[in-house]
Amino acid sequence: QAQVVESGGGLVQAGGSLRLSCAASGRTFSTTTMGWYRQAPGKEREFVARIRWSGSSTDYADSVKGRFTISGDNAKKTVLLQMNSLKPEDTAIYYCRVTSDGMAYWGKGTLVTVSS
Repeated sequence: QAQVVESGGGLVQAGGSLRLSCAASGRTFSTTTMGWYRQAPGKEREFVARIRWSGSSTDYADSVKGRFTISGDNAKKTVLLQMNSLKPEDTAIYYCRVTSDGMAYWGKGTLVTVSS
């Protein structure tokens, strides 16, 4: 069974930065994509950023373009999300999502709180 674990959340003032980390482990598998979603209170979970190992391409939600940067290491099955110029509306639980062989695996999430 694959395990996905996030870390790095916390409380930060608006304009500040945080870096989230995600690591996948537990079984031998090749990951297709690793990425981040978030869910704010009272809202649905939404896509934030993703890295596709094939071609090393990245995708971002419009709301975070220019502020967030995703990077990672496919061999280590780790991904980072550098979040700069944070806004109160970035407050949410951030979830790491890993896809492999048509299956999706989620972490339990890490809370990011941005104070105004």
